[in-house]
Amino acid sequence: SNLYYSFDAASVHIVMIGSYTHYDSHSDQYRWLREDLRKIDRKRTPWLVVVMHTPWYSTNKAHEGEGEKMRKVMEGLLYRAQVDVVFAGHIHTYERFRPVYNHKADPCGPMYITIGDGGNREGLAHEFHNPRSPLSAFRESSFGHGRLRVIDKKRAHWSWHRNNDNFSVIADEVWFESPTSSPRCILNHFRNEL
Repeated sequence: SNLYYSFDAASVHIVMIGSYTHYDSHSDQYRWLREDLRKIDRKRTPWLVVVMHTPWYSTNKAHEGEGEKMRKVMEGLLYRAQVDVVFAGHIHTYERFRPVYNHKADPCGPMYITIGDGGNREGLAHEFHNPRSPLSAFRESSFGHGRLRVIDKKRAHWSWHRNNDNFSVIADEVWFESPTSSPRCILNHFRNEL
């Protein structure tokens, strides 16, 4: 389907999943995702990135809870496959979460990033819940863009660039390691459970 597919780009396996097509555990998308994650060779593509439209984690009031049903069904697959980063849009803001699984901090979980701030006719989503969740590392309602640089099989750098001025300004950045390189997260530990 053109609503969910995957491809390799250098050392990264990129999985696009569809927020607006069937995703329950009996759906074609779910079965396809499980098989795609099973087939990944982390020696050839050590990084695993998932992209979707509707975020599963957000502290913004816009579109609140819209991705929760999908998260409950599919998050376990992503966790067991040791996904490194999950990118979403939909909410017109920027927010980066610490590694998380099932609404709890987890060093083996993916880092979730909402980057729905590339521009739109509706304007930015300014209303966040306060106080900020300790899972949310950075959030800001500004137009911007991001850059993911994979350094090697263990390390990557993420930066978010605010575009409000006449030039790009790095407003958020983080160096991080793949869960597959962490002694706490053993490579292929859950592979047979996918």
